Amino acid sequence: MTQNPPQPKTAEFPKRHIGPRPEEIQAMLEAIGVSSLDELIEQTVPSAIRQKEPLSVGEGMSEAELLAHLRELAGKNQVYTSLIGQGYYGTLLPPVIQRNILENPAWYTAYTPYQPEISQGRLEALLNFQTMVADLTGLDIANASLLDEATAAAEGMALAHRSHKGGHRRFFADQNLHPQTLAVLQTRAEPLGLELVVGDPERDLEPEGLFGAIFQYPDTLGQVRDLRGPIGRVKEAGGLVVVAADLLALTLLTPPGELGADIAVGSAQRFGVPMGYGGPHAGYIAARDALKRGLPGRLVGVSVDARGNRALRLALQTREQHIRREKATSNICTAQVLLAVVASMYAVYHGPKGLRAIAERIHQRTSVLAQGLERLGFRRVNPYFFDTLTIEAPGRVEEILARARAQRINLRRVDEARIGIALDETTTPEIVEAVWRAFGGAFRYADFTPRNHLPPALHRTSSYLTHPVFNRYHSETELMRYMRKLADRDLALDRAMIPLGSCTMKLNPTAALMPITWPEFAHLHPFAPPEQAQGYHELMETLGRWLCQITGFDAISFQPNSGAQGEYAGLLAIRAYHRARGEGHRRVCLIPSSAHGTNPASAQMAGMEVVVVACDEQGYVDLADLEAKARAHAPNLAAAMVTYPSTHGVFEEGIRELCEIVHRYGGQVYLDGANLNAQVGLARPGDYGADVSHINLHKTFAIPHGGGGPGMGPIVVKAHLAPFLPGHPVLDGGTAPVGPVSAAPYGSASILPISYSYIALMGSEGLRRATEVAILNANYLAARLEPHFRVLYKNARGRVAHECILDTRPFKQSCDVTVEDIAKRLIDYGFHAPTMSFPVAGTLMVEPTESESKYELDRFIEAMIAIREEIARIERGELRAEESPLRHAPHTVLDLADEHWDRKYTRAEGCFPGGQSALDKYWSPVNRVDNVYGDRHVVCTCPPVEAYAKD
Repeated sequence: MTQNPPQPKTAEFPKRHIGPRPEEIQAMLEAIGVSSLDELIEQTVPSAIRQKEPLSVGEGMSEAELLAHLRELAGKNQVYTSLIGQGYYGTLLPPVIQRNILENPAWYTAYTPYQPEISQGRLEALLNFQTMVADLTGLDIANASLLDEATAAAEGMALAHRSHKGGHRRFFADQNLHPQTLAVLQTRAEPLGLELVVGDPERDLEPEGLFGAIFQYPDTLGQVRDLRGPIGRVKEAGGLVVVAADLLALTLLTPPGELGADIAVGSAQRFGVPMGYGGPHAGYIAARDALKRGLPGRLVGVSVDARGNRALRLALQTREQHIRREKATSNICTAQVLLAVVASMYAVYHGPKGLRAIAERIHQRTSVLAQGLERLGFRRVNPYFFDTLTIEAPGRVEEILARARAQRINLRRVDEARIGIALDETTTPEIVEAVWRAFGGAFRYADFTPRNHLPPALHRTSSYLTHPVFNRYHSETELMRYMRKLADRDLALDRAMIPLGSCTMKLNPTAALMPITWPEFAHLHPFAPPEQAQGYHELMETLGRWLCQITGFDAISFQPNSGAQGEYAGLLAIRAYHRARGEGHRRVCLIPSSAHGTNPASAQMAGMEVVVVACDEQGYVDLADLEAKARAHAPNLAAAMVTYPSTHGVFEEGIRELCEIVHRYGGQVYLDGANLNAQVGLARPGDYGADVSHINLHKTFAIPHGGGGPGMGPIVVKAHLAPFLPGHPVLDGGTAPVGPVSAAPYGSASILPISYSYIALMGSEGLRRATEVAILNANYLAARLEPHFRVLYKNARGRVAHECILDTRPFKQSCDVTVEDIAKRLIDYGFHAPTMSFPVAGTLMVEPTESESKYELDRFIEAMIAIREEIARIERGELRAEESPLRHAPHTVLDLADEHWDRKYTRAEGCFPGGQSALDKYWSPVNRVDNVYGDRHVVCTCPPVEAYAKD
């Protein structure tokens, strides 16, 4: 058992993480009418659920002590050269991108670009990513990234199924897919009632009755096969074809679109993103234009702003599957934005010629390796290859692997008689020579001449990455300026408070982020032998124990690499639990009407039938309706999903009763952990009745939002569900009752040190104080704004939890001012808008977090009060809504320079409201974006050259 890290005597870090100073906390308490934080918590958190014992994660460390401790842990990881392949490869992250993207808070603290006017920089970077993927795959359109290659393949299968018109439920899967991809496909297919047929595309493919098929290109053994035949046969029978393709290989090989594929999926990991023991990495999906409205996830498109200038936005937003709730076929509400941006900048930096040169160098070194192994008498399985060889070595596999490990090289044990070797961008001639030595040879690299081992019929002839953005920024100076230009267009947490309800945009401590780029954490292959990752395993064991102790659960899985994946994994655990008890017929899932859309979407994906439960006027789950529906569905009740505190921003008094009702009728309680940051140190879901919960580490435990990802959504369960946590073929050989939900055994492991560090820095007292101050900040904000905006939901004592909902619907009735007008006007005051129209249409959900200071809270309050006065001017008839600064917001420098200004308010009122400083003002780069135009003219790749001439 791993011991807790050594603990110092004092905890200085919480004082820097928590925004308000002690004297400010006292002033805020007085403003809301209580004498202490204890009194506020008494009025806010139901006494029936408050935990009796304090947290016991220890005292907080200093930043210096933490970094020294993490250096010690990192030292227990052994960074071998991993030539395992299987979808994960060594890569070289250009330092200019590491410093200016990955380590830059302008990029890693940004929120999902739902407010496009203040997201133009990251939207352009994502548009570059989409263009890169579409060009390399030879398809028409790509989305803004998915979670990893395996789940992208599952989304490709789902897209093929919902796009197929024949009603078939059989899907063919290439037996030489990467094993983790095949395992995730099997996990995803079974609850949906889809039949996965696994076989050889040449021998076993029977296209009649299939809705589609998926092939790997090159395959997991390194074979480069001409897939035109199998693709043509599937399409002739009316099916759709998915190809899982290596983006770097596609610089040399005929792209999937030209082979006839409808959909391409894969990973952009090898475009500069370290392996990180499994992630995070940007998965991708691309498709033919006819399928664009069925693409899962997010899609960046080109539109215009109010002045007719080019502006980017998320296109076709209603096609985000989770918005369709129980009718969804995907629960995706995230992308791996930060990693997609890194990958896109890698392509921008190297350009088409540079990428091709990297691919050719890898292929040449693989060719030389193959020649040497052939000279040693070893036979390779794959006559044609790009970067991977599968070598037959019957009776010698273990000996060769051991000799390679003695030289700090990991090879892949394919089976009892075969070894896989995958080269990459980091492979040197010395590494090739070391591999020969492992096979018993002693050659010099220089004695061989590289040859081409790609099939002549598959040499790529089409151009790619022809857009100007991929052909200009090839010096470090130029790229640095380009990345800075994009960052300056955005509003992230490094500029101002992002008061988003439900998304917890808190401080991401710098000290906690530093270790993720250390080689010992960044460069481990996820399938490396466990003894090489002892530091990771100690970290995960301690972090898992802390998270179970904080939440009151018994076991944890770190595999889900997003909150939505956590929901899905938790419901699969419940489903498997019922089946193991002979009650597989339990398929009904009760979900409150206020739930986030991922809840019913996840339930649908897990093969459950969603029954919606009503909420009362206070926003609470209607327990009478819950019990009536639980009773009516008792024989088939599987689960209830509930968010706590509720999505309406209150602690529901009846949460224990809710859990008891569900248990009484044979169901399990899934607690959505989105709002766990209001409970840490005060209440434990496992104590008041929940059976399983996911934890949004990217919210409560300080992993940066990254502009829409990365995230981590590990699940914690009570002991009876522990056997049904997701398995993985690398860990259990595919024997677990529930298969994998993500490609890597431990999800996006490389960002786990962030949450580990946050807990270690905060300590028991700091974690509790953070929760208390998060609740204080929300109540202070609500109390100060209530004279001006109705606070929609409060508990019986007039308190909100960690967020509150401001009702702006009356203004639509009184003077035609919309919630969007208020959100866009906040940009002029230098703020990102709160969450708009969720969970109640026409409202703003505000969450200040514990890391915002009283100064910043007051600045936001003053901005909202000033906006309220602007609304009052319209109500008094001084001007109409369409004449007001609200309707024209956000204002840009073009408004300031407008020679034909004819509005009913001055330039200063529009551009510098509330005395905004001209020196420090954030300027939105575009005026209000026209969403309707963007959806009518869907353009989701980089615009033509002429558009760049205006930059």
